Amino acid sequence: MLRSQFEQQLIKLHRQFYDMGNQVSEAINKAVASFTKHDRKLAQEVIDHDFDINELEIKLEQKSFELIALQQPVTTDLRVIITIMKASGDLEHMGDHAVSIAKSTIQVKGETRILKIEDEISKMSMQVQRMMDAVLTAYIEHDAKRAEEISRWDKVVNNYYSSIYDHSIYEMQENPDTIVSGNDYLKVAGFLERIGDYVTNICEWIVYLQTGKISELSSVND
Repeated sequence: MLRSQFEQQLIKLHRQFYDMGNQVSEAINKAVASFTKHDRKLAQEVIDHDFDINELEIKLEQKSFELIALQQPVTTDLRVIITIMKASGDLEHMGDHAVSIAKSTIQVKGETRILKIEDEISKMSMQVQRMMDAVLTAYIEHDAKRAEEISRWDKVVNNYYSSIYDHSIYEMQENPDTIVSGNDYLKVAGFLERIGDYVTNICEWIVYLQTGKISELSSVND
């Protein structure tokens, strides 16, 4: 009976983590859409919803500590709980970056925009979104091989960042009127690049869940 209750609690933790992941994914999507469409109302929605995401992370952490204290799990069960704790922290960081993108939208003062760079940012966001959706599926399916594959997609995100960086610097040098918007593009691309790193971090935790070994997939450890 006790084992059955414990397993049900773990299933509930998994579902809460997956729900948090979907909410973070939606926040990222909305944040970038608000930035490229100059939609301050949508940006504010992202900022307002961040409290709910933070609350989910706190609840997951509290429940995880409770299960460790009361059930004293070992081996696989302990890895499950550690994975959820660590990966939910990564999701919370992603949510923070989505908020930062949304705040960039609100702070924009209507300076000269560069549509081709905004198009690149949209494509970069789509790649991050693809990684987010895939890693959540890999998590639910406990698919370590898929997680390793997803981690390699981060190279595409990094390439987008490099391209946006180069184009933004070029435009700012050629036209001083684009300096403010160019800096905004650099910040937003930087936030997306960090989100890609955190997705890779979750890939690492999925591998740990299945193998018990910490892989070297991720460049983010905070």
